[in-house]
Amino acid sequence: MAKSIRQRLFAALAGFTVLLCLCYTGLALVIAYVTEDMLVQRLLEREAAAVSQRMREHGELTPSGSDLITVYGAYLDLPQAVRQHVPPSAPRAEVFTTTGQHYHVLALDLVAAGQPQRAYLLADVAPVLVVSRLAREVGGVVAGVALALVGLALLLAYWLARRLVLPLQRLAREARALAPGSAVHFSERDRPDEIGFLARRLESTFSELQMALQREHAFARDVSHELRTPLTLMHLALADAHPLTAQGQAQLRQGVDEMRATIEVLFALARAEQLPGELVELRGYLEQCLLRLLEDTPWDASLLALDLPERLDVLGNGQLMMLLINNCLANALFHGGPDCRIDIAFAQGQLNIVNTVQAGQPRRIHGFAHGQDLLLRLAQAMDWHIVFHPGAAQYRVVIVPVPAP
Repeated sequence: MAKSIRQRLFAALAGFTVLLCLCYTGLALVIAYVTEDMLVQRLLEREAAAVSQRMREHGELTPSGSDLITVYGAYLDLPQAVRQHVPPSAPRAEVFTTTGQHYHVLALDLVAAGQPQRAYLLADVAPVLVVSRLAREVGGVVAGVALALVGLALLLAYWLARRLVLPLQRLAREARALAPGSAVHFSERDRPDEIGFLARRLESTFSELQMALQREHAFARDVSHELRTPLTLMHLALADAHPLTAQGQAQLRQGVDEMRATIEVLFALARAEQLPGELVELRGYLEQCLLRLLEDTPWDASLLALDLPERLDVLGNGQLMMLLINNCLANALFHGGPDCRIDIAFAQGQLNIVNTVQAGQPRRIHGFAHGQDLLLRLAQAMDWHIVFHPGAAQYRVVIVPVPAP
């Protein structure tokens, strides 16, 4: 970063401060000079009124009573330096000379013996000018105070720039220090202003991005792991060049079914963020899954025992819930065999799926061995809990859904 935001903000505040000081200094000087000119002009106007009054009373032009103002009865009586800059027709003028005199001229139209006459009032105001004398006498002190105030303003601008930009810099450092997979927390998230809003949005964005990356990694891992077993079965069934036996056809069909079911689960998990949670009726989904199970497998429905309430509302996602229940029921039949008994009951907020296992039957590495991780992730995607309890005589799966509010 060639130039930080704090440096830019300080430069802007400092430039504005210096510009404001210069503008106010120039305005003060303009006001001082205008005040001087107005004061001198007011003195000339008062003297002009007095001369006109005396002219009407005495009939002649009398000298001024002020030592600053001189009355001239004709234009040619004015000093040469004044006539060089003021034409006869000018009603008023201000003259600066190279010798240090500063004149203000006011033309006065009078009537003498019935004839118009133009007189001139000339004020040498150099002795009464305050601004120039003030600049010479206390100009150094004023400049020093001005520089001190500018320095103080610059320090204040630096402090303000640092204070205003510090939360943004802290937010940038925390964002730069984030590592893949680490917890996302910004210290400025609790601020009530725009910086707090930005921190909260960044937190949610980073969290969503990390979740998407985790789903992508899990999808790639699951594709490699979960599809290996059915592909191996299919390869073994097709390894022999002779026509497939009934057992080989069954293995091939089983492998294809497992791959199809696994792919459905994997894509559902990959889209889990886009599948909104909603209020669903769990009993209805259970009945649909059982009907599908009876249609797809030669299993005796009399071996099924149901103990469910009339209505079972939970919070979840219909697609994920169907996949979860279907996989649990299919695994129950696989472990228990076609003669197993399946008990499904809901009590104390838990759904229990229990299947019997024939005595002496060897443990089969399938379903829960390879699909248990997928079932766990299906449940976690809906904020549900699932626990597996294997046993010698039965296999029990406990599912704890999120209850409806």
